[in-house]
Amino acid sequence: MSEGIEARRYLRARRHGILSTISRKFEGYPFGSVATYVLDHEGRPVILISRLAEHSRNIEADPRVSLLVSDAGEDAQASARLTLIGHAACAGGDLGALHARYLKYRPDAQKLLALGDFSLWTITPRALRFIGGFGDIRWITAASYAPPANALAEREDDIITHMNTEHAHGLRDCCRYYHRRNTEIAIMVGIDCDGFDVRADGGLLRFDFDLPVTDATAAREQLVAMARNARGA
Repeated sequence: MSEGIEARRYLRARRHGILSTISRKFEGYPFGSVATYVLDHEGRPVILISRLAEHSRNIEADPRVSLLVSDAGEDAQASARLTLIGHAACAGGDLGALHARYLKYRPDAQKLLALGDFSLWTITPRALRFIGGFGDIRWITAASYAPPANALAEREDDIITHMNTEHAHGLRDCCRYYHRRNTEIAIMVGIDCDGFDVRADGGLLRFDFDLPVTDATAAREQLVAMARNARGA
């Protein structure tokens, strides 16, 4: 597995981190705050920010940021963590699709978006520092991290609808087999080149593909293989 794939898998399986911006109030000092995120199809963290938040003011003055995501346990120094360094910008393009995808992962954000004070921002990576554990330390370039060109964004809604309508039992089997979770309700909320996410009885579970996929046909093959493994276990 390449370092870029490993880094993307790590970030996709987690939901929040420490966003550090450059303070405008205290010039030159870093300012850290907790931020939830959803990765888009380009592997960029998407965060929801109020224009009144301190980090919002900081980003408007200087878009250079970092996002630290970690598995801090009792021994934080021995746990895996990743720091993504990049530039933040207010999301552009098809905002309707981006809002819809974000809300699939974070439906509670609907009330915040309705206030009109919150907007989605993306962080475009420049470099990543990945520490897999003690002595496992490497820098990863943005080019290595970038997902392969793929058509999953255009087909995501169709695949989700099909899986939730026709293969809900297969999703429950995957929850049981890959995560040891017996669930009554399993709903796919997103799919990307590296895998897919399922809301299982209220909690999100991440499932990785063996290899990145670039179109709906390849995604279907991976989904069928995973469901078959789960069913036969």
